[in-house]
Amino acid sequence: MTATAPVRNASPESRPTPSGRRVLPRLAARPRRITLVVHLASAGAWLGMDVVLGVLVLSALNAPSAPAAAFAVAIGAFVGWPLVAAALLTLLSGVVLGLGSKYGLVRYRWVLVKLIITLVLIGLVVGVLVPSVAELTATASAALGSSGAFELDRQLMFPPVVSTVALVVAMTLSVVKPWGRRRRTAGPQ
Repeated sequence: MTATAPVRNASPESRPTPSGRRVLPRLAARPRRITLVVHLASAGAWLGMDVVLGVLVLSALNAPSAPAAAFAVAIGAFVGWPLVAAALLTLLSGVVLGLGSKYGLVRYRWVLVKLIITLVLIGLVVGVLVPSVAELTATASAALGSSGAFELDRQLMFPPVVSTVALVVAMTLSVVKPWGRRRRTAGPQ
């Protein structure tokens, strides 16, 4: 019968928790800062694209037919893969930060709410906004080519407003960090 000696000088991140589960290692300072910069830049780009989308939609709603069609084509220029890329980079860097920090992904309610906001917004962008804007751009391009009448649907004002508000709420949660930790329920032991 041989006994194993306890591991000394093991980092607290690599030790098993009282429940026996291992905790993921935390990001070191430099990779964490780099990931945080990527997260902030991508979230800022996403927010900026939403603001520009709102300005273009508002301008198109108040413009005559030909300029409105030109605004619609401009909307289509970045409401596709650039917006989806910024959103996915925000999600990916946020997940890396969550898994590599003390906050985790579901340990704190504010982080969980941010994750849910991001996932819902990405679903709406990919599932609703991108296809709608692709159709809008095709219609606007046809109207520009034929000098036909073009009118933008007022419903297009909702995506940039909803997304901008949701992103500002998520960013505010990052700064304020309300609610504290989630309670753990007693599981089977």
